Amino acid sequence: MSQNLDAIELGRALIQCESVTPADGGALGVLKGALERIGFTCQLKIFAEDGTPDITNLYARIGNGAPHFCFAGHTDTVPVGDPATWSADPFGAEIKDGMLYGRGAADMKAAVACFAAAAASFLVSQGGNFSGSISFLITGDEEGPAVNGTKKLLQWTADEGIQFDACLVGEPTNPEALGDMIKIGRRGSLNGRLTVNGTAGHTAYPHLADNPVHRLVEMLGELTNEPLDDGTDHFQPSSLQISTVDVGNPATNVIPGKAEAGFNVRFNDLHDAAGIEAWVRKRLDRIGGDYDLAIHVSGEAFLTPPGRFSEIIAGAVERVTGRKPELSTSGGTSDARFIKDYCAVAEFGLVGQTMHKADERVAIGDVEALTGIYTAILEDYFGAGG
Repeated sequence: MSQNLDAIELGRALIQCESVTPADGGALGVLKGALERIGFTCQLKIFAEDGTPDITNLYARIGNGAPHFCFAGHTDTVPVGDPATWSADPFGAEIKDGMLYGRGAADMKAAVACFAAAAASFLVSQGGNFSGSISFLITGDEEGPAVNGTKKLLQWTADEGIQFDACLVGEPTNPEALGDMIKIGRRGSLNGRLTVNGTAGHTAYPHLADNPVHRLVEMLGELTNEPLDDGTDHFQPSSLQISTVDVGNPATNVIPGKAEAGFNVRFNDLHDAAGIEAWVRKRLDRIGGDYDLAIHVSGEAFLTPPGRFSEIIAGAVERVTGRKPELSTSGGTSDARFIKDYCAVAEFGLVGQTMHKADERVAIGDVEALTGIYTAILEDYFGAGG
């Protein structure tokens, strides 16, 4: 049943699906059809939770044996923004001047198509003698709240007794050129919302009020005047950044009764979220007074130590591109933060310079090269015994 797939044509078909989170737009159906044609068994799984949109996800697998190699990614995209800022139809999947244009081209529909084409090529080369397993774990909820996507799909696979030996995530990891960077971990992310409560009053009679803005400013100073750490061999220093300060007071002669601020902490593997929260509260308590702190954790820091899996990926990248990729933990979060609890995980995809921007695009040559890299990864992984 195995046959080849064209990564560019499949990528175009996926881009033409308007799959802005939480809409699927038919994208997973397109991928499902392509994978079934090359022998994969596919299951569409819809997950739901109160207060969040239902999300369609795809699990596809070929083979029943070990080792089990998984490719993870997403077909949902961020919104287009103002279409007038695009030089091409955001969902037209136009090719011009050697570039494939469209929302999701870089992040990350083309990479999904590349791995599908690579799997097809690998299976053809095996001539029916493949004894391991290859699977796809694809969500429609990576760009959204990430509640009904990869996390629940992984829980479902665990309930089904499915185990993974390694997972490659196809996020756009390269800053400038294909072959620049492999992600072997990610920083954790914690968001805080600080509310300082005071007593409103007249600015001419401050002794009759309690100005929360003054305490808020002192608290933010406590959070930013001392670094969390100096970084590690694989992680840059942790960083706390104030993202917003909100008072909502239009009057110049009124002391407000409340002041708020938001902040984000990107932390390395010297910390966990509980430790970061304790660090924050300790510093806020130095100032004291009435305050409330709401914490939301997007993900914990993790690292897949350099080893055989990263060496296989790096070797394939270098053979195809001639570049020796950097092993990095930079950037934001991805669904790898969920996968790391199930198996070794690393990330490698296309160039990310235009992701989430108008005229998002990828080079046709990079799509072809990434397909070759993914094919080489499969050959080396299974050829070396998984």
